[in-house]
Amino acid sequence: MIKGNIYIYILVMASVTYLVRALPMTVIRGEIKNNYIKSFLHYVPYATIASMIIPDAFKCTASVFSAVIGMIVAFYMSYKEKDLIVVSVVSCIAVYITDLLNGFE
Repeated sequence: MIKGNIYIYILVMASVTYLVRALPMTVIRGEIKNNYIKSFLHYVPYATIASMIIPDAFKCTASVFSAVIGMIVAFYMSYKEKDLIVVSVVSCIAVYITDLLNGFE
């Protein structure tokens, strides 16, 4: 059981969330000129979405084999610079067909 005032916990979480978003806007006012930092910040959204998607991608299908096939198809379609909806639909179809061929429903 959590002891203490729940409103204090909510206030602390809201403050931390706000500071993480507001502090960079107030501290960094000019353009970032360092190429290393620019390239690092360029890949942050991709790394974040990959860290959220990849662990669950192996758990959401009937077998790990079909998950690997779906990820290979998704990586290939992404490499070919297809739209997000196309990548999603084609990789889902690949997982579905792989599961059907393996006898899973």
